[in-house]
Amino acid sequence: MSPVKVEERSLSDLRADIGAGRISAPQLTAAYLARIELVDRAGPHLRSVIETNPDAPAIARSLDLGRRARGALHGMPILVKDNIETHDKMQTTAGSLALMGSKPPADAFIVQQLRAAGAVILGKTNLSEWANIRSTQSTSGWSARGGLTLNPHALDRNCSGSSSGSAAAVAASLCAAAVGSETDGSILSPASICGIVGLKPTVGLLSRSGIIPIAHSQDTAGPMARSVRDCAILLGAMTGFDADDAAMQGSAPHSLTDYTSALDANALKGARLGVARQFFGFHDLTEQAYAPVLEALKRAGAVLIDPVTLPAIETIGDAELTVLLYELKADLAAYLQRLGPNAPVKSLADVIAFNRKNASREMAWFGQDLFEKAQAKGPLTDAEYLDARAKCLRIARTEGIEAVMREHSLDALIAPTGGTAWRNDTVLGDHIVGGSTTPAAVAGTPAITVPAAMMRGLPLGLSFFGNAWSEAKLLGLAYAFEQATKARRAPSYAKSVDA
Repeated sequence: MSPVKVEERSLSDLRADIGAGRISAPQLTAAYLARIELVDRAGPHLRSVIETNPDAPAIARSLDLGRRARGALHGMPILVKDNIETHDKMQTTAGSLALMGSKPPADAFIVQQLRAAGAVILGKTNLSEWANIRSTQSTSGWSARGGLTLNPHALDRNCSGSSSGSAAAVAASLCAAAVGSETDGSILSPASICGIVGLKPTVGLLSRSGIIPIAHSQDTAGPMARSVRDCAILLGAMTGFDADDAAMQGSAPHSLTDYTSALDANALKGARLGVARQFFGFHDLTEQAYAPVLEALKRAGAVLIDPVTLPAIETIGDAELTVLLYELKADLAAYLQRLGPNAPVKSLADVIAFNRKNASREMAWFGQDLFEKAQAKGPLTDAEYLDARAKCLRIARTEGIEAVMREHSLDALIAPTGGTAWRNDTVLGDHIVGGSTTPAAVAGTPAITVPAAMMRGLPLGLSFFGNAWSEAKLLGLAYAFEQATKARRAPSYAKSVDA
């Protein structure tokens, strides 16, 4: 067998190599573990992988014995974010020292699905601690447990959050693909900034059982990969009905096990795309970078409805935060109770107290103002919460995405996912400029970001978003855009783009 090459390899290529006997599952797992040591622990020292699975080699060996029964993920090493439970020798901590030593009672539902599909759970990825809900002044990609994740395109730049480790690891070819999670932008933003594909599904398409929560109205896991096809493969492997997740009650008619059937290089021909101009114009050079992107869509046959406007979306911020704070207090308490009497912390109040006691390690760079505001909230029956949630659904979904899609007979809305990566700043925190993730996040509807351009060596992504359960449609459009532009670039691991 030839030496195993994993850099920039797709799931389909790796599966073909295994099927042809050119490599084995154990060799593939060993190759990724070696690359993690080379790139993540030494070399650029990305800190994207918070922990590797000590059982991964043995799992790969057991899977290699059953190669004839393999599917698209059989033997594929997959990384999952460290807020997704694995019932094995690894930790599940959301990056916080407060959860070190906790033992989940079972794999998260989506991890069970991945294992059933033959995936090798290679390890856990670093993240913005507590999925970036602790402070308004945070540095994305940092956790007390994992340190600061570095952007493989420029090592002095941020990966955004909260699925920073998953995005950086995928970009750097430290896994075949990875799983992230999103409440608002936590898949889409790091995927865009790290130059990969990320999909935030409709809330309820994928189970949230066994995932450390922020807010049940917006939380979802999602696939992150170097191509749209790989994203579609990983998404299909994670679907399946979970009776323990109330959001899944109406999902069965909309769930597919094979989203690759939706991939069509000609999907943009005649497609009506609404150009959400209110998410453009936040930076002159970025605006210039997106002009050729829109021209490429036209050349591929898309009909651009330009502009379209999501009314009042800029007024939703306070209502969204109110919803997140109320649900964080309630949902985290329910999650921690599920861990049983031996859980190291049992409520948000316990976590706040732990952080104060361990401030030198947990709060050296920023505090926990959002945790404290959430702790002050009442139950989910409070009028403040109910009114905020109703406003969110009305503005983002009913009068927003749904109304605009219907008015213009759109197949999808498009917008820049966000700006380029900013310099890491542990004094002032993040410097985020622009972004279009909020409408789909608050509405609970799907969105996908695809590499679209480079600006001074840093990636920019284009988002396609639309109505609930339109994952297949969005994947098809994104795939056609990807094939037409081939915009993705492998990372250079430059010390700085300003050097």
